[in-house]
Amino acid sequence: MRSDPLWRVSVETTPEAEEALAALMEALFGQAPSIYQEVATGRLTATVFLGKAPRRAGLKAKFAGSGRISITKVRKQDWAESWKRHFKPFTVGRSLLIKPSWNRRKPARGQSVMVIDPGLSFGTGQHPTTRFCLEQLTAARRPGFRQSFLDVGTGSGILAIAAAKLGYGPVRAFDFDPAAVRVAKENARKNGVKVVVAKEDITELAPKSARYDVVCANLTADLLENCLGTLKRLVKPGGRLVLAGILRTQIDSVQKCFEKRGFSVTARSSNGEWESLALAQRKLLR
Repeated sequence: MRSDPLWRVSVETTPEAEEALAALMEALFGQAPSIYQEVATGRLTATVFLGKAPRRAGLKAKFAGSGRISITKVRKQDWAESWKRHFKPFTVGRSLLIKPSWNRRKPARGQSVMVIDPGLSFGTGQHPTTRFCLEQLTAARRPGFRQSFLDVGTGSGILAIAAAKLGYGPVRAFDFDPAAVRVAKENARKNGVKVVVAKEDITELAPKSARYDVVCANLTADLLENCLGTLKRLVKPGGRLVLAGILRTQIDSVQKCFEKRGFSVTARSSNGEWESLALAQRKLLR
């Protein structure tokens, strides 16, 4: 039985240019790219898979200033098999095992399992910033207590599903991208967890939104600073806020802004050009 081919368009980039390139590729191809980083070199590659061949004319001009561009025809079977070689199970602390559906690895005693298969446009939680958020979720967990969780900019829903698996509840997530909302809902369904996923924009969130024990926000630095007041309102007094996906050149500015508004840093992570923060909202300050 023949399978229709896929066209893989990959563009090399730097951490500084990642967000701009991702926005450009989404505008051109109608889907957000998957972005992977080589640990040894720190090099990033943004990739989309298309159902039909892209027009090569003028494509290089549109990505002027970026690194090498490649357009490759692949079979869907080859795409799936390459992921099976690439995506290996990984654990987050002792509490959570994340693996693809085709892997037979069994969880350790007391370990929850989350099943995530790669999609054409969404990743699998292996980016360093996502890993940091997952680690903070396990660190903030208080067994025996019911803790609420909100995932701002959920993407494929990995953080929200992980929170539900770890016992958080209620769990809510939102994203402004309808494709992300659709994928997150499907992933939650596959994992058998209750996660409320909605299409919302952080810049237009209602002033009287619910408050949560733990909030994760994987947003750009300027958006984090501009929406600081909104994020503060979303976190309960004494609650935790995890910020990820911040460039090293911007982290000090973001940290100072949040410390001035009543947050204390509990953890900070650096991986190449990327920085992440875990914060606690001080109860006595407003």
